[in-house]
Amino acid sequence: MTVDIESLMTEQRNPKTENIDQLSTAEMLKLINDEDKIVAYAVEKEIPNIAQAVDKVVEALPRGGRLVYIGAGTSGRLGVLDASECPPTFGVDDSMVVGLIAGGDHALRNAIEGAEDDEEEAVRQLRNIGLSVSDVLIGIAASGRTPYVVGGLKYANELGATTMAISCSPNSVIGDIAKIAITLVVGPEAIAGSTRLKAGTAQKLVLNMITTAAMIQIGKVYGNLMVDVKTSNVKLLERAKRIVAQATGLSIEQAKEFLEQANYNPKLAIVMSKQACTMEEAKMRLEKAHGVIRKALSVD
Repeated sequence: MTVDIESLMTEQRNPKTENIDQLSTAEMLKLINDEDKIVAYAVEKEIPNIAQAVDKVVEALPRGGRLVYIGAGTSGRLGVLDASECPPTFGVDDSMVVGLIAGGDHALRNAIEGAEDDEEEAVRQLRNIGLSVSDVLIGIAASGRTPYVVGGLKYANELGATTMAISCSPNSVIGDIAKIAITLVVGPEAIAGSTRLKAGTAQKLVLNMITTAAMIQIGKVYGNLMVDVKTSNVKLLERAKRIVAQATGLSIEQAKEFLEQANYNPKLAIVMSKQACTMEEAKMRLEKAHGVIRKALSVD
């Protein structure tokens, strides 16, 4: 794919920072911070499209579908980061949210020249994970035209999977290919073409929103508490105690007792406490409620 990068917003020169190399450190940082303030407003304008994306993810996950991210460079790393944080935060299986990056895992720490230009690599990676019609594929590319992402989205469309695009360029190639397009118009970067700045921040915010809102809706959050957090280390165990205490009004010591009875599962401990029931009954209630605590508390 050939493209005139001069036409891309992500490659434009920012007139407000043309003399940034002549400023003091504090002045430099003020300019960068001023540019960063634009990001949240750009994301806000796309909330209707982000909401559509969340709803599609919520439809897919309970049916065994997966959320899969693909991207190159910064965009790919952000997708892998978001995917890797879902299991410890929400207690989901490692396979529920998947992040793929052009060049493979080696590209997480190293620049793999040319990897982003290979449409077929995305197809190979998606075939390797068995992408299917049940899955949701989100292509992430600040420029909106990365061949690796283009190839992945085309392949997913052929399968009939739900496709989405996150870009920072209006009228992007990937936005035209995907079924849902999220376009974050953050403007030129403080350093021309360095999309690890505003574009990367905007993409990270949207990924946070998609997975967080989806996990809330499938029952991984009660109130604003992460009730499916995995107690895999000392910090997370202490967090689990606080979560159970805050959700039930128990003391930390009482919460610890319920956690122990529930094999350190905060969600079970909360239902056991609120319903004064056994772990087996709490499991039954949660199963009937598809894992949603509020529904489990009203199950007959």
